[in-house]
Formats: sequence, structure tokens, C-alpha cells
Amino acid sequence: MLANLRSERHLVAAFLAALAGVAVEHHLLEAGRAASLIGAALMVAAIVLASMRVAHHAEVLAAKVGDPYGTMILTLSAVLVEVVILAIMMTGETSPTLVRDTIYSAVMLDINGILGLAALLGGLKHGEQPYNDDSARTYSVMILTAMGISMLVPEFVPQSKWHYYSAFTIGAMIVLYTLFLRMQVGVHSYFFSYSYPRAKAGTAASRLEDEPVLPSVVVLILGVVVIGFLAEIMSGLLSAGIKGTAAPPALAAIVVAAISASPEVMTAMRAALANRMQAVVNIALGASLSTVILTVPVMEAIALYTGQPFIMAMSPVQTVMVAVTLIAAAINLNDGQTNAIEGMTHFVLFATFIMLSVLGL
Repeated sequence: MLANLRSERHLVAAFLAALAGVAVEHHLLEAGRAASLIGAALMVAAIVLASMRVAHHAEVLAAKVGDPYGTMILTLSAVLVEVVILAIMMTGETSPTLVRDTIYSAVMLDINGILGLAALLGGLKHGEQPYNDDSARTYSVMILTAMGISMLVPEFVPQSKWHYYSAFTIGAMIVLYTLFLRMQVGVHSYFFSYSYPRAKAGTAASRLEDEPVLPSVVVLILGVVVIGFLAEIMSGLLSAGIKGTAAPPALAAIVVAAISASPEVMTAMRAALANRMQAVVNIALGASLSTVILTVPVMEAIALYTGQPFIMAMSPVQTVMVAVTLIAAAINLNDGQTNAIEGMTHFVLFATFIMLSVLGL
């Protein structure tokens, strides 16, 4: 028992930080901007600690059940955190573009940040890294379709008829994801897997396969819940800390996207360095797709319930960045192997996204 607690000390520390945050959040908000920002930074640090354990147990499940099931559990957990944070933040005074900017930021972070850095580091260590190119093509066309329906077409929908299109978007996302999920775990599940050599005894990968499943499932669920609580506290402190400052308008959206993706980042980097690029593709592209196709219907349902529409149509700069990203992904992920050059192209696009965000674009 003590050994288990010691191994989960990072998650325990994050849980204690969440309890402390609940207790002192009100006092920090009253203490002013500096105290709020310090509190937000501490909550982010606690989220990173919890994410380390969530990433570890997601790797255990992935090693046990294989792709795509293991990485699908991780991406769905991360999207659940993101939806909860957005739902909480949208109940308060916030930007009408927060949902759009968060989804856009998540796609940039997942495809250009996670996939780019993983392919770059993995390519430098292993050279060309193989994966199943059927998965990349399927994910890419699904992401393009989902973003086109939910974040491009709304630009041309009259304001007086937004609720009709909002209801249609909810239905379209549900149908798309239902059919995709059936394909992913059904007869076409082989699209999302790749046959790697079995890990040698004594290696880190083999040790993951030897760990029990049930504790990993429990800790994964508890970890996501803790991250959700920490993120809710952090969002309140961050909003108070940056209010009235010259901080970029999309800062809150970037932070929300980064928080939800934090377990995925660590898992993807470890997979790339272990020469298991299929897991990286499933995490990066699967997380992007899940973010769009699951977040949009929940947020649109909230908009219909409250009668207050969100601004979902992307800005011209966002549209260009998404188009360039998906075109680059379609070219790079078309041959079943990644390398450092392909990783660098996406990581430069991620740096461009950060630069544009700093400029307020």
C-alpha cells in the first residue's frame, strides 16, 4: 500500500494542491492580480504533476490493449477535461470566441506541436519511423470535414438563422463520430494499429506490459478528475490575473488547450523516443479530431439552451493556419514513415501559431 502511494506521490501532491486551491481561491482573488497569477502558476505546476501519472497509466493501458484503444482512452479523457473547463468558463463573463479559439489552439498544439516535436525528436534518434498511413489519411479527412462544417461554414450563416445551423452541426458531429468510432474499434480497427516487435524482457516497454490493468484504469480516471478540478481553479485565477492587462486575447484559450493536452504531450514524446510512431499519430490526430467533433456539439447545445450563440467561424488568419497545417499533414503523413524534416515543418508551424498569438492575431 505504501509502495503504491509512493509511486503515485505526484498525483497525491496534485490532489492536495486542488484541495488547497479550493480553500484559498477566494482569498487569492481578493488579494489582487499578482496573487491570482501566482496561484494560477501553482495550479499549472500541479496539473503537470498529475499529467505525468495520467500519461504513465495511459501507456500501461496502451501496452496492454494495444492501439487504437489505449491512445483512444487518453485522448477522450483529455477532451473530457477540455469540455468541462470550457463549460465552466462559459458560464461566467468570458469572450464569445473562447470556444473557437480553444479548438483552434488545440488543433495547432496537437498536430503541429505534439506531432511535430515527436517526429523531430524521434527522427533525430531513430531516422525514419514507420506507422500505418491508413490512420493518418482517415484522421486528416475527418478533421478537415469536422472543422469545415463547424468552423468555416458558420461564417456564411445569417445571424437570424444561427440556431438552425447550430442544431444541424450537433447532429452532424454526432453522426460523424458515431460512424468513425464504430470503424475505429470495429472491422477497420487495423487502420489505427501497427505491428511492432514485442518488447524485450527487462526493458521499459516490457515492464509496462507487466503492470496490472485495474489500478491503471482507476488512477487514470482519478487523475483526469483531479486535473479537471485544478483546471477549473486555475481558469478563475488566470482570468482574474490577466483581466485589464495587455495579454493576448487568445491566452486563456491556449492555456485551456495546453492543459487538456498535457498528458498527451508526455505520452507522445515517450512513444516517439521508443520508436512507436503509431501511438504518436493516434494521439496527435485523434486528439485533434476528438476536440473538434466532441467539443462542438456540447458547446453548441449550451448555446441553444442559453439562447446566446458563440462565434465559431474562424478568423482569416486561423483559416490560413489550419489550411496550411492540414495540407502539410496530408503530404507528410502519406507514405507511412516520418522523419526529422517532416517533424520540423510542423514544429515551425507551431512556432508560427505562437508568434501570431503573441501578436494578437
